Amino acid sequence: MAREIYVVGIGPGAEDMMTVQALEVLDKCDVIIGYSVYLELLGDRYKDKEKLQTPMKQEIRRCEMCFEEAQKDKRVAMICSGDAGVYGMAAPMYEINKRYPDCELVIVPGVTAALSGAAVLGAPINHDFVVISLSDLLTPWELIEKRLAAAAMGDFAIVLYNPSSIKRADYLMKACDILLSNGCKEDRACGYVVNIGREGTTSKCLTLGELRNTKVNMFTTVFIGNSKSYIFNNKLVTRRGYEI
Repeated sequence: MAREIYVVGIGPGAEDMMTVQALEVLDKCDVIIGYSVYLELLGDRYKDKEKLQTPMKQEIRRCEMCFEEAQKDKRVAMICSGDAGVYGMAAPMYEINKRYPDCELVIVPGVTAALSGAAVLGAPINHDFVVISLSDLLTPWELIEKRLAAAAMGDFAIVLYNPSSIKRADYLMKACDILLSNGCKEDRACGYVVNIGREGTTSKCLTLGELRNTKVNMFTTVFIGNSKSYIFNNKLVTRRGYEI
């Protein structure tokens, strides 16, 4: 019988924003493995569970630990913020799974920032949309530029993950410039949410021209509407297309 390893999306981290399935899986696991910040977000419910962690940039080692612990006949869960299959650890876990044919992965979905952030802003992705990360740590910036240009030309609503960091302070500005040069107008309706689902959640609606000159941090998710999006009562709304 295959040893099961659960790869669990915990959403923003608060218990009330986790799925029932995620909570039940973590309840029955012997050991929970994850990035230290994500483990802290779990709070007191799992304080007595065995927890193993690695710092940032040791994601592959974290994955290997899951299989090593499963080999000890422990019930193992790897946790990821948001959804494990959206910029999460599901894909690398499958890659490493090839070394451990006696293990089977079970992916437990979570609420990714595109969804939890959209709920704060109103209805920004109520039609076709794309999600693009501005982090060039694993993806060349030249490819990110192409994806931004294609999204603009396709008139998609756009969700930007990882819009800024200390080393990438001007990446959101660069992204806005690419959108502006590929058909988006300065008055395009946009918004952003900081610390989604956590203490100190804030949000703002603004135009693309204003967004270009806005400083954001790594805990921000940015939403750029399509040509039919608009701001109403401080909410960002992308029309579904119904005649109303």
